[in-house]
Amino acid sequence: VNLSTHFTCSHTPRTTGRGGGTGLLISKDWKFDLQPPPTGHGSFESHAVTVTHPVKIHFVVIYRPPGQLGNFLEELDVLLSNYPEDGTPLVLLGDFNIHLDKPQAADFNTLLASFDLKRVSTTATHKSGKQLDIIYTRCCSVDNTLVTPLHTSDNFLITANLALTPEAAHAPTRVTFRRNLRSLSPSRLSSVVASSLPSLSQFSALDTNSATDTFCSTLTSCLDNFCPLSSRPARTTPSAPWLSDVLREHRSKLRAAERKWLKSRNSTDLSVYQSLLSSFSADVFTAKTSYYHDKINNCCDARTLFKTFSSLLNPPPPPPQSTLTADDFAVFFTNKTRTISDQFSTPQTEDNFTTTNAHSFSSFSPLSETDVSKLILSSHPTTCPLDPIPTHLLQAISSSVIPSLTHIINSSLHSGTFPSAFKQARVSPLLKKPSLNPALLENYRPVSLLPFIAKTLERAVFNLLSMFLVQNNLLDSNQSGFKSGHSTETALLSVTEALRLARAASKSSVLILLDLSAAFDTVNHQILLSTLRKMGISGTALQWLNSYLSDRSFMVSWRGEVSKSQQLATGVPQGSVLGPLLFSIYMTSLGSVIQKHGFSYHCYADDTQLYFSFQPDDPTVVARISACLSDLSSWMNDHHLQLNLTKTELLVVPANPSFHHNFSIQLGSSTITPSRTARNLGVVMDHQLSFTDHIATTRFALFNIRKIRPFLSEQSTQLLVQALVLSRLDYCNALLAGLPACTIKPLQLIQNAAARVVFNEPKTTHVTPLLIRLHWLPVAARIKFKVLMLAYKTTTGTAPTYLNSLVQTYAPARSLRSASERRLVLPSQRGSKSLSQTFSWTAPSWWNDLPISIRTAESLLIFKKHLKTHLFRLHLTN
Repeated sequence: VNLSTHFTCSHTPRTTGRGGGTGLLISKDWKFDLQPPPTGHGSFESHAVTVTHPVKIHFVVIYRPPGQLGNFLEELDVLLSNYPEDGTPLVLLGDFNIHLDKPQAADFNTLLASFDLKRVSTTATHKSGKQLDIIYTRCCSVDNTLVTPLHTSDNFLITANLALTPEAAHAPTRVTFRRNLRSLSPSRLSSVVASSLPSLSQFSALDTNSATDTFCSTLTSCLDNFCPLSSRPARTTPSAPWLSDVLREHRSKLRAAERKWLKSRNSTDLSVYQSLLSSFSADVFTAKTSYYHDKINNCCDARTLFKTFSSLLNPPPPPPQSTLTADDFAVFFTNKTRTISDQFSTPQTEDNFTTTNAHSFSSFSPLSETDVSKLILSSHPTTCPLDPIPTHLLQAISSSVIPSLTHIINSSLHSGTFPSAFKQARVSPLLKKPSLNPALLENYRPVSLLPFIAKTLERAVFNLLSMFLVQNNLLDSNQSGFKSGHSTETALLSVTEALRLARAASKSSVLILLDLSAAFDTVNHQILLSTLRKMGISGTALQWLNSYLSDRSFMVSWRGEVSKSQQLATGVPQGSVLGPLLFSIYMTSLGSVIQKHGFSYHCYADDTQLYFSFQPDDPTVVARISACLSDLSSWMNDHHLQLNLTKTELLVVPANPSFHHNFSIQLGSSTITPSRTARNLGVVMDHQLSFTDHIATTRFALFNIRKIRPFLSEQSTQLLVQALVLSRLDYCNALLAGLPACTIKPLQLIQNAAARVVFNEPKTTHVTPLLIRLHWLPVAARIKFKVLMLAYKTTTGTAPTYLNSLVQTYAPARSLRSASERRLVLPSQRGSKSLSQTFSWTAPSWWNDLPISIRTAESLLIFKKHLKTHLFRLHLTN
């Protein structure tokens, strides 16, 4: 066979002596790039290429002369460091002249293992019976390895097959559409919109849908005149945000100087290259520092700061490779909900139902222009593709559009019609976890986006409807989701308190965490409207809510394409303002089913927790749990909700640490067994209520902050740490009150490390002076601060009702000076185990120790300020 016909010889000749060298024969059908040879390496010869077609793979050929290793391992380490572990296959092969059975091979094997290189198993490759010619691979597999002796050489011929996957055909270039808004003057846009909209008298004559369509089309057309949409190819990877045009020009000159030096190997060219490299590195450092500083200091709240920080450190990856289309996602999301809904029979509702509720809500009050202006300007400026103009522009020109918007909102409320233009949602599929297979539809969750003006109208209805429900006590007091003054922390505190009090009374407890499948998406509209009627909602108010729920649809946006529209027959809109409130109303009758079995419960949106306590030797526990879950399953079925028993978790808290309950719950074909830990609203709860697993699994962003610390000022670092680290330390930390100091010590170590990062100090630096300079309370004081803040709210009646019942204000039997000191009753521990970890004991205990001037503060703001100063002096300066 004439090798020159089918192969290209790529080689590096030996620089000294006669003959020799290293090289590769590469198929002429393959494309490859020659890698530059290492400089200053004298212990071995090498030749390296990177094949770019039909697959990408690195080949490195090595020849090491026999003898001592010398600098071989160090020089090989430098060579292999040029090939990052980015998933590209690497094949390292050659005559290493190293006896693998000798002690000197140990360091060699360790080095290659550190680069994740694996040796291909072969028989002897030299006539001496040793394996001197070796093949190592990374990110690829080898099979059919064969060793053949040769009469013309002491070394044997090794043949093998590499299992490689050819590159997929390049997908068509994605195109993005954008507007150049930088040069747009909001004042000019405002004047053009004001002159383009119909006069107020003409606009007022339009019905709700016509007025909405006219308003949106006018805004879009005015924006198109100033900033028309332009298309451009989408970048596969985002460019560095701090890279300016000047830096790009410097980088081009640097690369040109590098190429010139690599070609000439001239010392003058090397000096020019090094000078440009030093200058460019300094310019990049300055640009990064300025960029991070501006970005972080322009963030107005912790939420924006967190998003900014995440985008800086973890820029969005390129879209995963898959053949999925927007229509695939649309059909999948629709069928998932339909499959659940089709299991249930048509609900039987009373058409002529008359409410027995003493209060009624039949119409919405109209809004003034001032009310609408507050709604527009106080809302977070989120924008979705369905908005006629970006939300920040709408807020900037609000003075010109408020009269028209007020008419649209009041017309909608008066006529009981939700605008048809606002019933469309745009859904973006989001991979649930980066580690999941991106080719499977079930690994994605839908993220629903709604127009800003639609959510403004919803917010107006939400304020009016929730006011009626709160004034008439129609909402479940054990539902903490989306309620002012309520949070995941107050919900968990209520549940944990009940479990701790039971243990103090020598009782065991059971905590059941229910899981619902697509709960928001399967809400039946007939059942929801019937529930609203029972609460006294009627007339145009009920008509409006019916219009809001009906005839809704969505389209999926995926990789620049949009799916066909899909109709929604069930569910409350996700991503909406009203959705969570309507879901809470839908679930109001669940509580009576739970309480009928003697269970207590607490809800946060669709997360429901059931719990009850019992004597450790109670033989009826399993039967009670089974009966309750059976009735709950029936209630869920009647309300078109699917209880997912396979994901429902059971936690048994024994009366004492040495006691163990061994039972399981059988319901239909599902078996629920107790777990040692369970994640509940972001907190890992364990069966001993020690929260050690929660503390141990908490991870912080300190490592990532350290990565960009050289580019941050002290102030910017402090902002980041407070938003990203201290916020995690403080999350639900009221649950840790009363725990031993050794339990919360890991959290204190995290705070200590965070303080050192702010000031860029080594880990041996004493931390107390740093905490004083930052005015940070230690972790133990932060826990006490949170508990006392909740205690203040209970004394003023602003805490959730379920927390108010845990503490009692001290009222002496006769007139005493202490009556005006706002003390709390400290419960007696007589006849029970220690209450030291319960809120009902720690809150009064810590509260009564406060100076009277703090306990009697006139407002929460004053109390908060004086409390922090008091704790700061107590824990740090004293």
